[in-house]
Amino acid sequence: MHVIRVLIVEDDARISELHRRFTEKVEGFEVVGIANSLPQAEEMADILEPDLILLDLYFPDGSGMDLLWKLRSQGRQVDIILITAAKEAAALRDAKRGGAFDYIIKPLVLSRFEDSLRKFRQYRQQLDEQQILEQQDVDQLLHASGKESLRLEEPVPKGIDPLTLQKIRQVFEGSDQQGLNAEEVGLRIGASRSTARRYLEYLVSRGFLRADVVYGTVGRPERKYFRQ
Repeated sequence: MHVIRVLIVEDDARISELHRRFTEKVEGFEVVGIANSLPQAEEMADILEPDLILLDLYFPDGSGMDLLWKLRSQGRQVDIILITAAKEAAALRDAKRGGAFDYIIKPLVLSRFEDSLRKFRQYRQQLDEQQILEQQDVDQLLHASGKESLRLEEPVPKGIDPLTLQKIRQVFEGSDQQGLNAEEVGLRIGASRSTARRYLEYLVSRGFLRADVVYGTVGRPERKYFRQ
């Protein structure tokens, strides 16, 4: 798996160190540099050529959006996740227009941050592996981050038990990117294959999981489920 090279751009040294530790908890990511000012960030982006920049908006010497637009004007092949205290709608609009992959409001919540990095990793892997995209692939890549999250307190349809649903969600919170089939999930939660598959398909419909047909070296293709 290609390691995603990350540059952290944050003026507070303590916060940038926290972001580094959080980033390196997620498999497949490597922090290659930390910049505490915009001029330093521009120089490091030029030298290190990161795949992803974790970018604050507020700096004593300017706005992180200035760096974002400068990188875009230079045609740099780098993605950006904004991590900022800015709650203004105008800031979010500017970020979307600049092509930011995600927008995370401080104080940083670890689970939200890890979810963002996992989605980015999946996004990069899919683009690297698929040369031709169908409409469903495009929809998944562009809109996955906007799908609503599933919470226990949300109403569920008849035949779906919230506790069983939570058990299956927890299986995928810690699973790798190889995917699991219904039988494997059933074994992990102590349920039958058919029961597990019913819950898995429900989670696919809610955008928590995605399903794909995987062709093994021996035997028939099987339907596997992956964390979005």
